[in-house]
Amino acid sequence: MAFGVQREELKDWKQKVKGGDIAFLTHFWLDERFPGCTTVTKVGCNDLKKLKAWGKRYGLREEWIHFDLTYPHFDLFGERQRNILKQENQLEQLKRFNLL
Repeated sequence: MAFGVQREELKDWKQKVKGGDIAFLTHFWLDERFPGCTTVTKVGCNDLKKLKAWGKRYGLREEWIHFDLTYPHFDLFGERQRNILKQENQLEQLKRFNLL
């Protein structure tokens, strides 16, 4: 279940992904398969070559991509999520979701 994201943020993320940009969207999220994780960051780009190369920089495996036809993305959780958001200078998301 996802919550804590505003319609405009989602719209902006979708636009960036469709435009071939690497885009970040963090929201609150609960899933019993991932105990202790209360947020997820979706890092998307519809240019799969670009998304794969971006993920490789952070040690993300290609098979971890959610191959959505319109919005392919990686889902980031926990420590990996925090580290990547810091390296990508996504400070607003880190602060907003208390990930620092």
